Amino acid sequence: MQFIESIRHLVGTIIEQFPIVFPALNEGFLQTLKLFVITLVGALPLGLIISFGSMAKFKPISLITRVLVWIVRGSPLMLQLMIIYYLPGLVGRNIWGGGEQGRFIAACIAFILNYACYFSEIYRGGIQGVPVGQQEAGQVLGMTKKQVFFKVTLLQMVKRIVPPMSNEIITLVKDTSLARIIALQEVIWAGSAFMKSSHGIQGQIWPLFFTGVYYLAFCGILTLLFGYIERKLSYFE
Repeated sequence: MQFIESIRHLVGTIIEQFPIVFPALNEGFLQTLKLFVITLVGALPLGLIISFGSMAKFKPISLITRVLVWIVRGSPLMLQLMIIYYLPGLVGRNIWGGGEQGRFIAACIAFILNYACYFSEIYRGGIQGVPVGQQEAGQVLGMTKKQVFFKVTLLQMVKRIVPPMSNEIITLVKDTSLARIIALQEVIWAGSAFMKSSHGIQGQIWPLFFTGVYYLAFCGILTLLFGYIERKLSYFE
């Protein structure tokens, strides 16, 4: 009976507080969504550029690029966030400022750099996975190197990289929660604020647990989207 009463009390509390909590979580999720979109827009093309650098025949460029990728992939994203946001203030002046906008810009730069390095390895694997014979066949047909890349290599690379790329992008959705380490007010921050004091509510943990619904829904939509893309690209098989 006591357990049932506790459940009933919890449900009543959620129903009573939901009209206050829901708008706050929506606002935090909007920040999460903005960080996600900007990271993709920046990291996808930058990752391709970095992959070209790592495959460059000029050894100094390829070496520098691979060392950069090794450092970024070998260190925690949380640490990179803290370095990018706090280091300028420690060695000179804080270029980000103390406001939400400055924290958001710093988080975007950290996420773009981190995910561009991960994407670069996926791009590199996709490009190098295309049989050399097909590229040579394109050159025999009189195609330039640029035409071979865009009409032969790129199309087959896209098919190969969709599964690993979709996995990284779904991971990005969850990694956005790390931005709270520099006090960026994303959805996890919004949910945990109700444990301290927010909008007149204090000591409530259920809003933090409820943020999982946002991540599950978002990841579910992306899973369906990438499944659709994979089916559309099946003509390469």
